[in-house]
Amino acid sequence: MTMKLIGSRTSPYVRKVRIVLAEKAIDYQFVEDDVWGGTPQIGRFNPLGKVPCLVLDDGGSVFDSRVIVEYLDALAPQPRLLPEPPRARADVRTIEALADGIMDAAVAARLEQSWPGRAAGERSAAWVQRQVRKIDAAMDALEQRLADGPWLSGASMSLADIAVVVALEYVSYRLAEHAWRDAHPRLVELCRRVGARPALRETAPPES
Repeated sequence: MTMKLIGSRTSPYVRKVRIVLAEKAIDYQFVEDDVWGGTPQIGRFNPLGKVPCLVLDDGGSVFDSRVIVEYLDALAPQPRLLPEPPRARADVRTIEALADGIMDAAVAARLEQSWPGRAAGERSAAWVQRQVRKIDAAMDALEQRLADGPWLSGASMSLADIAVVVALEYVSYRLAEHAWRDAHPRLVELCRRVGARPALRETAPPES
């Protein structure tokens, strides 16, 4: 039985997992599910009703993108995306958490701007700006990290770089008005190098 990944092509959290699966050449079946639709199937595997969710060969499930990618890195150790030394590993995981925070804020801003369940007069520009400030602060910190070298952690590409590029490209995808590239040339270069990899090109979200 082949593992199944339940998710959406527009979710950055799902994309991060799909990239790791591709980088490690792990065989799986991608099952699209709309968590905002009328009959999402994700609830059968994740009681929180959130994607991504990895359904294993034995029928068990693993959910939350950070948990899934750690499982995949252990399942197929090459290429290594999470270093083994505890301090280096914590550094990569911390950067991944920062990238996920960017995605969290971008999703929150996007929902506030476009969720059809809320009338225009109920939307809060202040809430959107609060999320944008989080995004800007995280990007500034990441830009500074790249002053020491071409990778965010260590001497080669890691999960940190993948997670950050996914987050940055999601901001461009869903918050197109945010001109983050102007003030972050090192992050732009990171996106150029990592984004050229087949795993990232093949998982690019569909045109909105």
